[in-house]
Amino acid sequence: MGAVARLIQEELPGAYVHSVKLGASESADRNAGFFGNLNDQIDRVCTELSGISELQHGVNLMGFSQGGLFLRALVQRCPQLRAKMLVTFGSPHSGVARIPKCPQENDTLCNWMRRLASRGVYSWYIRDHVVQAQYFKDPERLDDYLEHNIFLPDVNMELLPRKEDYRERICALDKLVLVRFANEDMIYPELSSWFGFLDAYGNRVALENSTMYQEDWLGLRELDKSSRLEFVTVEGKHMEISDQALRGIVAEYFTVAVNSPLLREQF
Repeated sequence: MGAVARLIQEELPGAYVHSVKLGASESADRNAGFFGNLNDQIDRVCTELSGISELQHGVNLMGFSQGGLFLRALVQRCPQLRAKMLVTFGSPHSGVARIPKCPQENDTLCNWMRRLASRGVYSWYIRDHVVQAQYFKDPERLDDYLEHNIFLPDVNMELLPRKEDYRERICALDKLVLVRFANEDMIYPELSSWFGFLDAYGNRVALENSTMYQEDWLGLRELDKSSRLEFVTVEGKHMEISDQALRGIVAEYFTVAVNSPLLREQF
């Protein structure tokens, strides 16, 4: 992802770009994208970012794939982080109804994750240690999901009492931009990138028809009504975004905030 940081710096000369890392090495960072506890990871990153002086006066965030979900949860849970703009690409904000497939058949880490997840995403060990299990949502087993999933029900305000501070931090964003891939082939359902999902019968439910939106649990309706929520589609399969498309999004949404730092995260 160093190429993305370079592209941002080319489009926004002088911008400070910070890449969130969960491991001390590239291999450790990638491993943390499959195995770990999202709650612990978010707490640790919040603490780390709080000590970076360049981030103390506001930050714009760009997240790719499940990294966009991570950054959105970070906005909600890290009051020290003064988030201005959040742009996510192909991020499973409403979860996934199928464990994501591996981009390459010989991807050892990914295949091991899938084997573990297949043994039961709500079992105590897997739910606490397999990252993808922590945003898995079976629409036919919502009671199990709400009771046993350790991450997504909390950040999506599906549990009572709802955490008003989460909503306040989302509503404080200048803009939330949700980018989905036209030929999405990893996140199912694909409309999860736009906060949509499935009902218990497998029917697709768009964000605006969901209880989350209508009762405005997370502040998305408030953002929408004030023209601060945008839905964007880019061509390609999951994470196959062209440099031209990425440059266009950076130029459109971040040029006005060139002096603000940028974060980006991908697993």
